[in-house]
Amino acid sequence: MSEGVKVLIVDDEEDILEFLEYNLSKAGYTVRTASDGEKGLQAARTFMPHLIILDIMMPGLDGIEVCEQLRADENQSDTLIAFLTARNESFTQISALEMGGDDFINKPIKPSVLTSRVKALLRRHPSLIKKKKSTETFGNLVVNFENFTVEMDGKSILLAKKEFDLLTLLTSKPGKVFKRVGIFVCTKKPL
Repeated sequence: MSEGVKVLIVDDEEDILEFLEYNLSKAGYTVRTASDGEKGLQAARTFMPHLIILDIMMPGLDGIEVCEQLRADENQSDTLIAFLTARNESFTQISALEMGGDDFINKPIKPSVLTSRVKALLRRHPSLIKKKKSTETFGNLVVNFENFTVEMDGKSILLAKKEFDLLTLLTSKPGKVFKRVGIFVCTKKPL
């Protein structure tokens, strides 16, 4: 998922920029950095990142002001914004999220936690969400998930709802072995 995904990091601390850039580049993301809010705005408009990691406390334009300007720009409407800060007060987090932030990450952060948080955030980006095709072919089996129909060798197969649900589960991850326990949920109430 990280290939071709662009991340912009805006922070006034050089060591934080280097740390984040190194770890996110190592995880396969295309990374750009900016050392203040004004440069961050310019970089966001030219780089068009999927995600911006934005420090709150910066000289000049702070992160909240940068976020506010980005949210007013229709070209940045899908851009995810994660605030990164050492400030831990709830009012800071609330104002950052109310201004349009998508997440709040506290400094210091471990590299593995950082990449996991970034990956989780990017699962919400509209252009990165995998859309399931309405029709899938598995050898000589054709499943139409929109119309709830199945064909094998060109002949229609009638399945009950539970059977179709099970087929949908099995086709969701071809090659995966599913255990019988946990697949079916009993819908009947105990006596």
